[in-house]
Amino acid sequence: MAMIINTVEGLTKIAQGVRADGKTIGLVPTMGALHEGHLSLIRRARAENDVVFVSIFVNPVQFNNKEDLVKYPRTLENDVALIGDYADFIFAPTVEEVFPTPPEEEYDFGPVANVMEGAARPGHFNGVGVIVGRLFRWVNPHKSYFGEKDYQQIAVIRELVRIGNYGTEIIPCPIVREPNGLAMSSRNRRLTPEEFETAAQIHQILLKSTEIEGDVPEVKAFVEEAIAQVPAFTLDYFEMADDTTLQTVHSFSEAKGVMGFITVYIGAVRLIDNIRYR
Repeated sequence: MAMIINTVEGLTKIAQGVRADGKTIGLVPTMGALHEGHLSLIRRARAENDVVFVSIFVNPVQFNNKEDLVKYPRTLENDVALIGDYADFIFAPTVEEVFPTPPEEEYDFGPVANVMEGAARPGHFNGVGVIVGRLFRWVNPHKSYFGEKDYQQIAVIRELVRIGNYGTEIIPCPIVREPNGLAMSSRNRRLTPEEFETAAQIHQILLKSTEIEGDVPEVKAFVEEAIAQVPAFTLDYFEMADDTTLQTVHSFSEAKGVMGFITVYIGAVRLIDNIRYR
């Protein structure tokens, strides 16, 4: 079983010792409530590094909705059992340990952080940058693993690495889906059984949209109309964007790679997903 570390001092000391021994470190930052998506990241880190650190910390400074913070599931005992031997160390600190004083870091991640989730959740990405930057400094990992469900977050963290000159390689990992196609998320636990099945239509609609003949406006119109036809859904946004800059495209000819990014409310639960068009 992985060893649990509760203090920053303990984490830093152990990580420095691992580095001094010439071993490679893989880091998987999480907020807990682990599912198969997280485990896929941890298993990959296990396969690619000598020593694996997993952080479990519900980071208050990345929640712009305080009710969402309160409702976020906290399942540390179960998380530790799921991780088992896949990781060597689990960093599970208190909020007071991570933030003995209010954080003062202010980041400018540029255009990748100003659209979609950045526009919908003011302060969210700065909060992500605060905790991930601290983890990078404390652990100094060779590789860090993030899921592509949060595709925009990966772009932001790459910018964080550039700004902070961190020596970690960012490893994006594919979305893991439920059998019905719904992207795995800790938030799925808040869905009723009926909502869980309905939510599968998000991915189904995105898949169908890749078959639409036409340009970006036709694809957008299809997705927005299809989502509107599901009474349980409230569309926050559906954007089609350059897969590198994350800036909106109005035609497939504008970018070499084009992704679709969607955020849908079902009841009070906010779900995100994405799909590649080219």
